[in-house]
Amino acid sequence: MKLYSDAALAKILDKDIFHQISDVADRLGVECYVVGGYVRDIFLERPSDDIDVVVVGSGIEVAKELKKSLGRKAHLSVFKNFGTAQVKYHDMEVEFVGARKESYSHDSRKPIVEDGTLEDDQNRRDFTINAMAICLNKKRFGELVDPFNGIADLQDGIITTPLDPEVTFSDDPLRMMRCIRFATQLQFQIAEDTFEALERMADRIKIVSAERIEVELNKIIMSPHPSIGFEYLQRSGLLQIILPELAALDIVEKKDGRAHKNNFYHTLEVLENVVKANSQMPTANGLYLRWAALLHDVGKTKTKRWEPKMGWTFHNHNFIGAKMVQDIFRRLKLPMGAEMKYVQKLVDLHMRPQAIADEEVTDSAVRRLLNDAGEDIDDLMTLCEADITSKNEVRKKMFLENFRMVREKLADLKEKDYKRLLQPVIDGNEIMEIFHLQPSREVGVLKQYLKDAVLDNKVENEREPLMRLLMEKARSMGLTVL
Repeated sequence: MKLYSDAALAKILDKDIFHQISDVADRLGVECYVVGGYVRDIFLERPSDDIDVVVVGSGIEVAKELKKSLGRKAHLSVFKNFGTAQVKYHDMEVEFVGARKESYSHDSRKPIVEDGTLEDDQNRRDFTINAMAICLNKKRFGELVDPFNGIADLQDGIITTPLDPEVTFSDDPLRMMRCIRFATQLQFQIAEDTFEALERMADRIKIVSAERIEVELNKIIMSPHPSIGFEYLQRSGLLQIILPELAALDIVEKKDGRAHKNNFYHTLEVLENVVKANSQMPTANGLYLRWAALLHDVGKTKTKRWEPKMGWTFHNHNFIGAKMVQDIFRRLKLPMGAEMKYVQKLVDLHMRPQAIADEEVTDSAVRRLLNDAGEDIDDLMTLCEADITSKNEVRKKMFLENFRMVREKLADLKEKDYKRLLQPVIDGNEIMEIFHLQPSREVGVLKQYLKDAVLDNKVENEREPLMRLLMEKARSMGLTVL
């Protein structure tokens, strides 16, 4: 992290847009400051085009005057109910708001807002690293205003609040999620007193809408190391409220000297493996592949059994987990369409490649896997490889080598146009026509019989051999064959 003098900050802000704002502010006789994330990111040397400006006065009036100065290339949006305005200019967006102070009632996160000073505005900020401001007025252009020593916290890699963290989190409980999200994205530590306030205030998250929680969760999941965030969520007690199905995995039971692994920390390891693989081989479903990793074992709590001869078992946890995905997505206001079905599919199928790799990798098993996974087969294989977290290096190497063989067979099938290979050339409509049947159980049985024959490579997927099989099966079912 670089430290900058006021003069150096003035040079960094030596852009036309900031000088235009400066001219307008001086002309209107108001103090004007760039604040928040834009200032933080200057010191972190991260690019940012989203600029927040606080005006000690009317932010809307400054935005209107700026639009006049910039002319036709600028676009102005005014949000009177919120007392804010936005100016879009080229590839930059500048949000204007008047300095304000806020007060809250206990059972609501909607504040009572009043006009305030810059000090009032900085006091209401969530974290010290987001409470810094740089003056844009000409006489003080580039001057840093940092009353809570956010610079020191940036240097030390600390997330802490400007005021009492309990008050900060009580005022707006979403800040608890943001606290963990910033710690995850920046790989910072949460200050001890701030984390203790998270633990005490966790229950307040219940008044925050699922939509707002979802945004923060997705940002944590898409961080370079999302396991940092989920460990903080679990330790603070927030995860038990937001995603109790995942939190419930954080347990190890022991019986007759035999214990199962901690499936919560196993899940975090799988998630990190998926992130690593996805960074090397990006996929269009990056976010939801990570969700699939996060939820792949959620069914284990419901399916855990002790069997004296086998020890701890989790039979059908993939099937039960896939059914749980729908409720989780609905509760968290995640998309209920293709994205949810994609996660369901990966959770349901994540044991299949491992079962194949456990034994001889047969063409029939690979064909069935490809038929069921379809276009998502590569993502499924990524998840399954990530799921091998065994500390036994010999066993781990064996599984990964078998997965390599599975991938080779999959690549061969895909090269030969697997859709044509795996779908019987005689379909349900033709079966109904041949035997004068309406849609019925018999039609389903005959369709599945042909499909199984193709998937198991018993016959070529050609009309003549399939027709012979169809007629034999029809006779065995007592159907009239002409």
